[in-house]
Amino acid sequence: MANVTIYTTQTCPYCQMAKEFMKKNNVAYEEKDVSTDQVALEAMVEKSGQMGVPVIDVNGNVIVGYSEKALREALNL
Repeated sequence: MANVTIYTTQTCPYCQMAKEFMKKNNVAYEEKDVSTDQVALEAMVEKSGQMGVPVIDVNGNVIVGYSEKALREALNL
């Protein structure tokens, strides 16, 4: 099973799309809201070099933004 973390904000439509993709494909994930969690924000920036969300970490493979193709490849779907 993949270890998945999604760095999000509450107002991000692409974050919602990423979470819906995970739910539809029965992929468990941990969500970290970087608008309220400074530690998560710092971790996200360190991993990705980006301030934009979503940032999705799949077993250390960092995907910036929502890309169904990239997620399918990272998750072997």
